[in-house]
Amino acid sequence: MDPSTAAPAEWLPRNIETRQRSLARGEVLFRKDDATVGFYEVTQGQVRLFRVDQTGREVVLHVAGPGELIAEASLFAQVYHCDAVAVTDARVRLYPKDALLAAFRRNPEELAGFAARLAHELMALRTRLELRNIRSARERVENYLALKTGADRRTIALQGTVKDLAAELGLTHEALYRTLSKLEAEGAIARTKNEIILKTASV
Repeated sequence: MDPSTAAPAEWLPRNIETRQRSLARGEVLFRKDDATVGFYEVTQGQVRLFRVDQTGREVVLHVAGPGELIAEASLFAQVYHCDAVAVTDARVRLYPKDALLAAFRRNPEELAGFAARLAHELMALRTRLELRNIRSARERVENYLALKTGADRRTIALQGTVKDLAAELGLTHEALYRTLSKLEAEGAIARTKNEIILKTASV
């Protein structure tokens, strides 16, 4: 099934009318300080969440792929706290906040399901922060690859560009490229355009 046409997540109220939106690569979904209308689920492609610091440098918070939520805090905020831009051609599903909040007030079980999803998102965020606290670029990359393997425990599907991955890991593009090249030269990984394959158990 095409994920962009899939039904809303089971843990969300079924009577909520959602809205689909298509985004071209580079198109803005929302900007920091825009008034909030709800949160989004990425159903196809990738969307980058970022802020711009005082020096004008872009700080990537996350690159969200299919099935991931973005801007969940918008339910309880007046404005968005970061920018969201499509990394690739993408589709997103909007969950309007007024309708969601009303549904959660009516049905505590649905609210509990949403809270469980937020707890899952929080654990994923903590994992990303732990990676950024690793000083060695190589160790940071190795830990990331180990965490991101798919069902075969060897293949990592890349979301976005290498530059996006570097920003998410808190590395320069050059540092990430050097690290991946060294791992590949050592026979620890193999790379294709959209995947990294682990070749040794040490990574």
